Amino acid sequence: MKLKLKNVFLAYFLVSIAGLLYALVQLAAEQLRQKDLRISQLQADLHRPPPAPAQPPEPEALPTIYVVTPTYARLVQKAELVRLSQTLSLVPRLHWLLVEDAEGPTPLVSGLLAASGLLFTHLAVLTPKAQRLREGEPGWVRPRGVEQRNRALDWLRSRGGAVAGEKDPPPPGTRGVVYFADDDNTYSRELFEEMRWTRGVSVWPVGLVGGLRFEGPRVQDGRVVGFHTAWEPNRPFPVDMAGFAVSLPLLLAKPNARFDATAPRGHLESSLLSHLVDPKDLEPRAANCTRVLVWHTRTEKPKMKQEEQLQRQGRGSDPAVEV
Repeated sequence: MKLKLKNVFLAYFLVSIAGLLYALVQLAAEQLRQKDLRISQLQADLHRPPPAPAQPPEPEALPTIYVVTPTYARLVQKAELVRLSQTLSLVPRLHWLLVEDAEGPTPLVSGLLAASGLLFTHLAVLTPKAQRLREGEPGWVRPRGVEQRNRALDWLRSRGGAVAGEKDPPPPGTRGVVYFADDDNTYSRELFEEMRWTRGVSVWPVGLVGGLRFEGPRVQDGRVVGFHTAWEPNRPFPVDMAGFAVSLPLLLAKPNARFDATAPRGHLESSLLSHLVDPKDLEPRAANCTRVLVWHTRTEKPKMKQEEQLQRQGRGSDPAVEV
């Protein structure tokens, strides 16, 4: 009897061991199959072409950015305009309104616009003598570019005046935004995409202006609550000309909104914006006004002492060579 029980126990033990070994073999086989499957998936992924990138909107679907640039004749004018035009050429769906401070179009500006490849409208209006800077006066004494910016606003409001380029203003219902870009600033291409979908008036910081590293709105919970500025912080809109953009429909809906040539120093921007928006309704851009995408740079006035000396000797640079 004892021998029989011993044999039963031994048989039971052997069967259990066999079952356990079978289970372990099956588990190992399953792990190998999963590993082989994962390797096959990885190999397939390596040979699979990358997914197509998300397609940006067609240019025709984008609101148009109307860039208004006043300009005046000086030695560095062409250099400034070439630099600006090449930045603007990187921006889709853009219309450049270049306004000369002159009685009519000059060959230099006309030629530059024709060669730029940009959609443009060429305008010209002479600043009245009473508003011009006098010899020796610092640039901040009188606001500059007022007549030229207002002429661009007149064109946008279907009042004509174009001397070359696109002469028909935008038709009613056009989606767009208007930006006042001086020819001596430096602009990131990103800035224009930040402003493109402006609903009212959008704002952002401007670098190297007002004696500070930057000036700009202070934002809390996505709303403008004040301005970082050192000079006359109580101005209605203490912003730089390069620090805001206005939606075209809003501008057209406010026909009396213009720049005031008699505005006190530093209030030129406020003279326009006060007709358009309440400060609490400004739209902060550039990561809630924490990124600088435009800089108030100035080109140093070239020193021409050697040129003047050669001219007195009749050996000056050939005036036929455009600089």
